[in-house]
Amino acid sequence: MRYLAPGVWRLKEIPAPTINCYLAEDVLIDAGRRWDRRRIFAELDGVEISMLALTHVHPDHQGVAKDVCEARGVPLACHADDVEAMEGRRPVQLEKTPGLIKSFEGRFWEGPPHHVDRVLSEGDVVAGFRVVHAPGHTRGEVIFFRERDRVAICGDVIRNMSFATGRPGMRELPEIFTEDPVENRRSIRKLAELNPSLILPGHGPAVTDMAAFERFVAALPA
Repeated sequence: MRYLAPGVWRLKEIPAPTINCYLAEDVLIDAGRRWDRRRIFAELDGVEISMLALTHVHPDHQGVAKDVCEARGVPLACHADDVEAMEGRRPVQLEKTPGLIKSFEGRFWEGPPHHVDRVLSEGDVVAGFRVVHAPGHTRGEVIFFRERDRVAICGDVIRNMSFATGRPGMRELPEIFTEDPVENRRSIRKLAELNPSLILPGHGPAVTDMAAFERFVAALPA
């Protein structure tokens, strides 16, 4: 694991952080794709966890959730607006996602449904991080924000990499994967209003240059 801030680590991924899972104290945040099972279990070997909390329910973030929760006997948490998707009562993938991508993700990435034991809402606290509802990418997307040092684990509110080249750089998530892009821009601005000192996205390395982040936010369409 890579140390990022007091009590916060990112699970290793080679050659570069692409699909991020974090450990915040003893809570695993996000669970990768189904084919990340070996990586996640290896990184958690010898590590005690008390819960798995999801930033949102998409195939690249909930893939190993059921396996982790059952193997470790820990509860699963996600925001109320993503519970139906996680429990299999609503599709995990968006209807507008192109068919070939949807088929690939469904076959290789998406994990099976699992019961949500803890339903998160605005203001709840997980491992010292406050839950901030940040919808748009999914209905139940959340930011985990720690007040004392302003660390934000933001899921897919933003990404810090190009999916085409793998190079770092702040971007919105593609519209084909985002339920409501306009709403997600409001959530990006909500992230900026938290005045973070460190942003840990779902894709790509940590964002440490807050001036660059402010420029990115200022350049967003209305």
